[in-house]
Amino acid sequence: MFEKLSGSSGNVIGYKASGKVTGADYDKLEPEVDELLKREGNIRMLFDMEFDSMTVKAMESDLAFGHKYHNNIDKLAIVGDKRWEEWMTSMANKLFAHEAKHFHTADMDAAWAWLREN
Repeated sequence: MFEKLSGSSGNVIGYKASGKVTGADYDKLEPEVDELLKREGNIRMLFDMEFDSMTVKAMESDLAFGHKYHNNIDKLAIVGDKRWEEWMTSMANKLFAHEAKHFHTADMDAAWAWLREN
């Protein structure tokens, strides 16, 4: 599931992914992103990756999300302490955002600060 983080403001939005991520989670996420894009123009996103598992539908939805919003996400911060998240960040530069950067879980404040830099 995705939970909107309290640090979200303006064109910067963050979500914590936890438990089991499903395709339905993306169905709820997209309208929020669409509304923010209408209000703010391009956005900057943070994903705190604390989820346990992801359904096949969620994986498909994730790729579709990246395809749909790639041109609208200026920066993407991926926060987590797993090695695969670092690898995923290198893919995110090509598929999900203009620029993506990985931050260790302990560096959450630095991730928010990076997103807010001009």
